[in-house]
Amino acid sequence: MQDPPAGRDNGAMGQPDPKPYWNTNVARHPGILRAVPAACRKALDVGCGDGLLAWKLAGRAQHVLGVDKSPQMIAAARERAAGRSDLAFATGDFLALDLPAADYDFICSVSAIHHMDFESALVRMRELLRPGGVLVVVGLAREESAADWATLVAAAPLVRTVKVLRRASEPEGMPMADPPLSYAEVRSAARRLLPGVRYRRHVLRRYSLTWTKPAGSR
Repeated sequence: MQDPPAGRDNGAMGQPDPKPYWNTNVARHPGILRAVPAACRKALDVGCGDGLLAWKLAGRAQHVLGVDKSPQMIAAARERAAGRSDLAFATGDFLALDLPAADYDFICSVSAIHHMDFESALVRMRELLRPGGVLVVVGLAREESAADWATLVAAAPLVRTVKVLRRASEPEGMPMADPPLSYAEVRSAARRLLPGVRYRRHVLRRYSLTWTKPAGSR
């Protein structure tokens, strides 16, 4: 998933985004939407926040469920999706919510997995995905190696410039947390739990994991 040029995504059914804004999470939305499989029946957005990505996913899936632990974020998501029958939201701990196994054609999570136990969350997403379904995780990690810090320093001027030009902003009340795992730890765990996963590190201080569940898997 390449970092997208400036611009605004079209949302569900080709309509302009409601309450549009931009930040380094929203920058990943176009790549996530491109990964949605054709004829997607059910999609799950883990850590959906205010529902902006879930709203966009509704243009590519018959039904979208967004889950988030924050009641404030879920309230904002439901307000955004008012009148939409193809969008639903649930408040609660993703690791404890009662969700049907192997039932989702597409699962995504943006900058939320570092709020959970990383390996437990990946395993749960793997279990909820149907065989042949696609998982995309965008996350934050901490710099640990000399290469990590060199990448951060080299990209800093570009990141600052892009944020200023795009007037980056965050939804009010968005929960924040420092990522506990390094990039190397994320990559190692993901490759162990999701054989064949594609790991990428992005300029705007994010990594992405893209994985298709093999046919015949549980």
